[in-house]
Amino acid sequence: MRPEILRYAAFTTTPAGGNPAGVVLSAEGLDSAAMLDIAADVGFSETAFLVGDAGMSDDGARHRTVRYYSPRAEVPFCGHATIATAVALAHRVGPGTLMLDTRSGPVTVRTRWRDGALLATLTSVPPRVVPVHDDDVEAALAALRWRRDELDPALPPRVAFAGANHLVLAAATRERLAALDYDVDALDTLMAARGWTTVALVHRLGAVELAVRNPFPPGGVVEDPATGAAAAAIGGWLAELGTITTPVRLTLHQGEEMGRPSTLIVDVPADPGDGVDVSGTAVPME
Repeated sequence: MRPEILRYAAFTTTPAGGNPAGVVLSAEGLDSAAMLDIAADVGFSETAFLVGDAGMSDDGARHRTVRYYSPRAEVPFCGHATIATAVALAHRVGPGTLMLDTRSGPVTVRTRWRDGALLATLTSVPPRVVPVHDDDVEAALAALRWRRDELDPALPPRVAFAGANHLVLAAATRERLAALDYDVDALDTLMAARGWTTVALVHRLGAVELAVRNPFPPGGVVEDPATGAAAAAIGGWLAELGTITTPVRLTLHQGEEMGRPSTLIVDVPADPGDGVDVSGTAVPME
């Protein structure tokens, strides 16, 4: 007998926006094959499975283990499914602090009511940013059908991590970011070879505001309308480049071209090594 499967949209206040995620609040007894089968049936970019309810700790936090599956494979961390899971659990047992044991490390999620909606804030694992080889940038640009001179020279390409690896490329113009028509198979092959979970495409709209798109062929979808893991990585990337002064709050806009607008709030602390906060609301889809 299959467990109850919830469906939530994260980083939105309406079921028609944001990024859909499957949520299984009680996944005890499910093995990896069963989780993958459920995620494939759900068909969203990720489904989260909570296992091992350890109850409440002395500090009042709930401790759980979580695993994330796309329709094709397990992924180490997923931000939007984490936000969706925390809100779904808060709807059942009330808001509070959730301590998650993920395959990328411990992640804390705090939920609270704000303006009649549940807001969740996750604190990522410590971010890291590494250079990317020029050959890999050229291969990614070829798959995206972008030219090198369409990149923003002030924001050089890097591979950024905050639970999963993302190649980050900055478009010089909003028009370049809006016109996304890429070679799915070529990008999928490159990402698999390099271990990149998504490619984070960004355009800086202002000092603390960015437009973002996330091709996600490894997840079986062309694009994600909201990507919390990449949002945390982007915060770490900007801090590493020295283009923001920390602490700072960033606003990321994503999903508009897909018809599923999403808003992600990213708080980068004075020391990004403490983890980056990503906040958003989530709502049931049914």
